[in-house]
Amino acid sequence: MDTSPVVDLRGVVAVVDRFPALAGVDLRVGPGEVVLVRGPNGAGKTTLLRLCAGLLPVVDGRATVLGVDLTTSARDVRRRVGLLGHATFLYAELSVLENARFWARATGVSDGDAVAALDRLEVPARVRDLPVRALSTGQRRRVSLAVTVARRPELWLLDEPHAGLDASGRDLVDALVDEAAVAGATVLFASHELERAEAVARRVVTLSGGVVTDDDAVDDDAVDDATDVTHSDDLEEVEGAP
Repeated sequence: MDTSPVVDLRGVVAVVDRFPALAGVDLRVGPGEVVLVRGPNGAGKTTLLRLCAGLLPVVDGRATVLGVDLTTSARDVRRRVGLLGHATFLYAELSVLENARFWARATGVSDGDAVAALDRLEVPARVRDLPVRALSTGQRRRVSLAVTVARRPELWLLDEPHAGLDASGRDLVDALVDEAAVAGATVLFASHELERAEAVARRVVTLSGGVVTDDDAVDDDAVDDATDVTHSDDLEEVEGAP
């Protein structure tokens, strides 16, 4: 079994709008880990996920993801990761099925896998022929999650994955994260919903001012207690990216 780190960042600096959103991040994430990244707004959480997806350049430091050097070959990692962000990469005028099939083919996945993922995310059959622009926020979020699931990424990068979903959708996200980890994938996700997120994560990393300030394993007893609380949530319907 390969025990090489899936994410290996050493003194990484990344700049967004001429601001150093990451100011020297050190982080190693191993195969099969489920890691929560927490921190205040502006801490660099979204920037970290986008950098790991190969979408932002490394200005300084060393960075490898899935063995790929991001300073020289960032494009090579993009097909192997699944990024769910704040903005959907769904085409508003295309139907749900057309979007799912488009992204499936773009990433080398079969139409059947795309449909199976829509089933897994409980996207109703009655909306699959509708254009994405006609969907509710929660429905769009489920479609974006389905596209991510269909790709079977080696590394899941999830930015506020519970946002925009009702209680059943949030529980479904938790189950998907567990399934991904059991299947051998690695999950790195950012969330402000700490009770629920810590019930899913096995490790918590804190970002502040663009650097890692804390890195701890999650206590098993705390997870059990938090799970009892979070599964009673009853919140409603942000949009994501495959």
